[in-house]
Amino acid sequence: MEDLRFIRETMASAAAFTAVPGWGGVMIGITALVAAAVAALRPQELWWVGVWGLEALCAFAVGVSALFWKARKAETSLFSNPGRKFVLGLFPPMLAAAVLSLVIYRDGVFNLLPGVWLLLYGAGVVTAGAFSVRVVPIMGMCFMGAGIAALFCPLASANAIMAAGFGGLHIVFGTIIARRYGG
Repeated sequence: MEDLRFIRETMASAAAFTAVPGWGGVMIGITALVAAAVAALRPQELWWVGVWGLEALCAFAVGVSALFWKARKAETSLFSNPGRKFVLGLFPPMLAAAVLSLVIYRDGVFNLLPGVWLLLYGAGVVTAGAFSVRVVPIMGMCFMGAGIAALFCPLASANAIMAAGFGGLHIVFGTIIARRYGG
């Protein structure tokens, strides 16, 4: 019995985290495109930061809701070993992005925000995706690429890069995840 328990626990810890929500990613992408359109309505930097900050909260709510929905549908525990590893891979870069955002906001260096957000979100997706299906870390690398590009682009292109990154990449990869791995 002890051997069976060990085998079961080993197999569970080696399993991929498949509760990454594809359709939730598509919804996040759609809300990001809406945010890009709203942010473009006014040229003020504070307006832009506020719109994208609100979008980040919206995306978080959509993502967490979709994650719980898909896990329940698949009868998978979010608190399993792969689920915990996924969260532990995603959380540190998200915390770093939040702290750096406050410092960037305080110092008024708004042109760094798109690159920092995309790069650190991508890093979180890559590290969390190490415990998920293969397409997730690839998606994270694409976000990192968009973040690197954003760091070297003028502020005038920030909204377009954010739309392409948080909007386009979420829609493309969300669709792939939903079709290949369910919901």
